[in-house]
Amino acid sequence: MERIDKIISEQTHYTRREIKKLISQKLVYVNGEQVKKPECKYDKTNILLKINGKDIEIKKHVYLLLNKPKDYISSTETKSQKTVLDLVPEKYKNRNLFPAGRLDKDTTGLVLITDDGEFAHNILSPRKHVKKEYEVVIDIPVTSAMVQGFKDGVNLNDGECKSACLEITGEYSAKVTITEGRYHQIKRMFGCFGAKVVELNRICMGNLYLPEELALGEVKEATEDELQKIQERSVVLP
Repeated sequence: MERIDKIISEQTHYTRREIKKLISQKLVYVNGEQVKKPECKYDKTNILLKINGKDIEIKKHVYLLLNKPKDYISSTETKSQKTVLDLVPEKYKNRNLFPAGRLDKDTTGLVLITDDGEFAHNILSPRKHVKKEYEVVIDIPVTSAMVQGFKDGVNLNDGECKSACLEITGEYSAKVTITEGRYHQIKRMFGCFGAKVVELNRICMGNLYLPEELALGEVKEATEDELQKIQERSVVLP
């Protein structure tokens, strides 16, 4: 059970002060009955909420897809730098949102932002084998030795990586598919072959590819179909 002012604050753009005023003006109804006080408590998973004559959809959790630009930190807060949450529309900011997984500051592409910890764990756990696919540009030509090395498992200073798929797409470009999420993993893997990553863009999580209509820096709510795809286990990498 939660206070109605907290529930409304999470689900709408109204501030606590505005909610108090709406209640005093007799404009808030739950299950057809007028709400008398902001401290009245309800089970938010089982209520019909109406504000000023408009039905308000109650969502237990929010799932947002972001096409992350460079120069944003995958964090909930920082004293001096912009975070991915700065790109989230104002109407979602009363929720306890966080990025499900991290992209480096200079890495672009698909990020899931949510307030559902269990969902985030399910797509991030290495045991779930949810794949992540990236477009990569490096500063030297991509070689067949790199392809084989990624397949065999690159040995980093914190252990050997699981087999990864490296597909050559150009002299200096490739697609890389991994099922782990180690710190700076792809950059460090290429570093073992004397290469520096110049551009890194995540295009897929699970079986969900970055929506074509989602421009750099834009956010949209994920559909049920997209949430299903993002959870799908990858096939075994070659």
